[in-house]
Amino acid sequence: MVITSTDIAGLKKFRTGKVRDVYDLGEELLIVATDRLSAFDVVMPTGIPDKGRVLTQISLFWFGLTKDVVENHLITADTGEIIKKLASLGVPDVESLRATLDGRSMIVKKTEPFPVECVVRGYLSGSAWKEYKAQATSNGKVNLYGIELPSNLVESDKLPEPIFTPATKAESGHDINITQAQAADMIGKDAADTLHDKTLGIYRRASQYASSRGIIIADTKFEFGRMADKIIVIDEVLTPDSSRFWDVATYKPGGAQPSFDKQYVRDWLDSIKFNREYPGPELPEEVVRNTSGKYREAYRRIVGKDL
Repeated sequence: MVITSTDIAGLKKFRTGKVRDVYDLGEELLIVATDRLSAFDVVMPTGIPDKGRVLTQISLFWFGLTKDVVENHLITADTGEIIKKLASLGVPDVESLRATLDGRSMIVKKTEPFPVECVVRGYLSGSAWKEYKAQATSNGKVNLYGIELPSNLVESDKLPEPIFTPATKAESGHDINITQAQAADMIGKDAADTLHDKTLGIYRRASQYASSRGIIIADTKFEFGRMADKIIVIDEVLTPDSSRFWDVATYKPGGAQPSFDKQYVRDWLDSIKFNREYPGPELPEEVVRNTSGKYREAYRRIVGKDL
């Protein structure tokens, strides 16, 4: 069953994201990860089988592995408990929702999200590589988002140390990379320092584990929220949508690396010269199948069992 949208009678939609439908439960939120896929900031009309379940189950795994590093927003992902909660709120015919919610939903704490995406990079790739290359070409010195780096790195090189490169969202939905000093101007120095430390702490713990599974976490991004006097990690954590996962066995610096994510979709869209504007095209069966396989493979490699 491919789920590209949800509509739960009796519940108020809190937010509809590119992938997740979020419902307001009062003091808590219900997050349902659909099978929608966004590429180049455009949500495709074709869903990817099991994608939402992979995102939810991988996040749950990482929540468990990193909970001693930083508290997270998870209350429960047990479908039975979620059904009971919805029934208590007067949602009609809740049992009919079980197939929709199973494996792809969780009830979480409601927080005040920070307007900063907390990006950590252990390897030089993506927008960071483009910025690095532009600077290195012009003057041989590289200051990447306020961080000095050696000037002789190549694409996909491992950085001397993981770096914290926060970002904000523009009106168009594209990420805008900023320095930590700029983040501090937005949210305060103490909060920015805390996000820096928590981001690097999660990344180091996760990278060490992933390495034992033959996976490189090249970069990833987290979101944090404030709840009373606590800062906790929210949303998804270390999924193929929010991270670049590379295979240790095929890793070779000097160019782009194959990744466990929606690369098949991006490559196909480039091949048809997609203009990166709505509406997106329907995806061919082969692209859907290969992409779904990559998501499931990411889960298997990281968690150690099939979905």
